Amino acid sequence: MAFVYLRTVFFQDTDAAGVVYFTNVLSMCHEAYEASLALTEIDLKQFFSKAKTVFPIAHARVDFFRPMFCGDRLAIQMQPKQTKPDEFEIAYYLFAAEAIDSTDPVAAASLAKAFSRHVCIDSTSRTRSPLPPEMINWLNQWSE
Repeated sequence: MAFVYLRTVFFQDTDAAGVVYFTNVLSMCHEAYEASLALTEIDLKQFFSKAKTVFPIAHARVDFFRPMFCGDRLAIQMQPKQTKPDEFEIAYYLFAAEAIDSTDPVAAASLAKAFSRHVCIDSTSRTRSPLPPEMINWLNQWSE
């Protein structure tokens, strides 16, 4: 089952034109990623600071379909997928929050789509290592 994260666009997320600045979409998606980790009972402090294995982003991109403005309520649907024993990717689909329960295809149209590919590495040697059991569990919980 895909994970859905609800978020409001804040003024700080926008640029001089009043729309969400491109790098902030990736930040919002990372918030969804962190929220899904926490729901899988992964200790975020340990995960991001003192872990034996780390999961740096090797590739990221964002495609925009419609503008997002300050005050908009967003639903970020996150779908992770393991691609290799030491790698996973996450697809993010950003919608207007009210579109979640809508059958109207226009209301449900994506505002943006983002993608990140992560590799699992040993934090000391900086070499690739297999995904640990807690990440396999996280992937199994949120993959479709």
